[in-house]
Amino acid sequence: MQDRIVEPYLFFSGRCEEALEFYRKAIGAEIEMVMLFKDSPEPPPPDMLAPGFENKVMHASFKVGDRRVMASDGRDEGTRFGGFSLSLAVPTEAEADRAFDALSDGGEVRMPLDKTFWSPRFGMLTDRFGVDWMVMVATKETGA
Repeated sequence: MQDRIVEPYLFFSGRCEEALEFYRKAIGAEIEMVMLFKDSPEPPPPDMLAPGFENKVMHASFKVGDRRVMASDGRDEGTRFGGFSLSLAVPTEAEADRAFDALSDGGEVRMPLDKTFWSPRFGMLTDRFGVDWMVMVATKETGA
């Protein structure tokens, strides 16, 4: 049986390049590749893209640690996030503080970083792009 991999794919409604740069600076994301719609070897069908989206990101991928996240601008400005959070586990409390502060810049803190029974630092936020994050210090209890 072949291994199966589930990777998040985020749609940024026209702000993907901005989001990639934000995650690069905030949490050290490594941008692997970016392809614009206009650079696709096959042009999109007529009327598939909103006007101006030919210069937007068709597909991108980035890594945080050894985990890949894929991203796109989508096809229009109507995409909304909901029903999930990205979980970022880091090795130290200082790194949790730094990542949480960076990710929450321009966003909204939903639960400030604090000690929990499973981690010495855990908090939740929504970043400036509407993506929900849970930031924690990795421990045996977190499974990270």
